[in-house]
Amino acid sequence: MQNINAFDHAETILKVLAKGAFLTTAAGGRHNTMTIGWGALGNIWGKPVFTVMVRHSRYTHELIEAHNEFTVSFPLTAAFSKALGLCGSKSGRDMDKFAAAEITPAEGQTVKVPVIKGAGLHLECRIVEKREMAPENFDKAMADRWYADKDWHTYYTGEITAAYLDK
Repeated sequence: MQNINAFDHAETILKVLAKGAFLTTAAGGRHNTMTIGWGALGNIWGKPVFTVMVRHSRYTHELIEAHNEFTVSFPLTAAFSKALGLCGSKSGRDMDKFAAAEITPAEGQTVKVPVIKGAGLHLECRIVEKREMAPENFDKAMADRWYADKDWHTYYTGEITAAYLDK
C-alpha cells in the first residue's frame, strides 16, 4: 500500500464516486458493502473527512449504526463494474455480496472494517458525527424527487484515519 493525502487525489475520488464506489461496514462478525454514488470529501474540525449517506432501509445502515467505522474503496478500473452493479442492487441481508460479486475483503490498516482488495484507492474512516436528515428543512422539489418513499438518509462524517493506493 502507498499512503497518500486524500486531497491530492480529490479529483480522482470525485470522478470515481460519480460512477460508483464501495462503502463497507462491519459489526458483530458481519460485514457488508454497498455501492454509493454520493459523498463529500472535506476538511472539518481541522480534520480530513469523508461524509457518506445511508438510507434507513439499507442493511448497511444497521451495521454502521452498530459500529463507528467505515471504509470507502474507489475502483480505478472498469474491472469492478459488474460488482458495483450487484452491490448497488442487492441486499447483504439476503446474500454474501462479497462472494456473489466475486470481490475480496482486505484488512483495514487503522479500522476493523475491510476494504475491497484491488479496487485501487481506499479511505478508512472513524465516525465523528452523524446526523439524521430533517425533512422539514429539505427542499420540497428535491424531496419529491429523491424521497417520495420517505426513506431518508443518515449522514455519517468520518475522520479519514488512512488513505492509500493499492500497489
